[in-house]
Amino acid sequence: MPLKVAAFYQFAALPDFRELREPLRSFAAGLGLKGSVLLAHEGINGTVAGGDASIDAFVGELQHGALFNGRLGNLELKFSTASEMPFRRLKIRLKKEIVTLGDTAVDPTRQVGTYVEPSDWNELIAAPDTLVIDTRNVFEVAMGTFEGALDPGIKSFGQFKEFAAQKLDPAKHKRIAMFCTGGIRCEKASAYLLAHGFDEVYHLKGGILRYLEGVPENESRWRGECFVFDERVALGHGLRQRQGNDGAHE
Repeated sequence: MPLKVAAFYQFAALPDFRELREPLRSFAAGLGLKGSVLLAHEGINGTVAGGDASIDAFVGELQHGALFNGRLGNLELKFSTASEMPFRRLKIRLKKEIVTLGDTAVDPTRQVGTYVEPSDWNELIAAPDTLVIDTRNVFEVAMGTFEGALDPGIKSFGQFKEFAAQKLDPAKHKRIAMFCTGGIRCEKASAYLLAHGFDEVYHLKGGILRYLEGVPENESRWRGECFVFDERVALGHGLRQRQGNDGAHE
């Protein structure tokens, strides 16, 4: 039986994130889950794998359970499958940020770009006045990206600030559309650009994974595969696992 994989995140105020670590680890371990979860004052970000019932119970606790007390009701969530366990162990980590931009003043809960549904993405990025930016790292971009997207050439997301300062201009780039694997990096990137004078900023809701899940392959503007940070390495349309993965990527 294939395993179920849940990728999730939400920006939410979690001032008690340190106290949440052990109860969350204990709950996930009790369900036999493996994977990685990041907790910070700004929210949660993670990917875990296990049996169907265990994953459903874990997601239910995040969204509706007493542990988070309703604070994760808007959890961005995507499911996929794996033929074998894609993680070696369970890790619950405490971080300054759930995705590291290096600017703690950026708060996606206060200001964020316009979400674009996967069904509307093709039309947006085909418009000649739209600058399409892939906010991922260079090795991720090399595996696949959208037609015509700008590669910032960054080795880590924290370098996005320098890229924006050097290459982007609010007076010149009137409409920007960004995308990333699951949507989380774009939320921070869009909040950052809005805070620095860019007026019209869009980002792909649910990221590449949601697009590959819902947009038919014959209508897709995606080329290549989408890198994922587990032993499956990459996913294609329909979130199908690439065959022959044999490395550990975290």
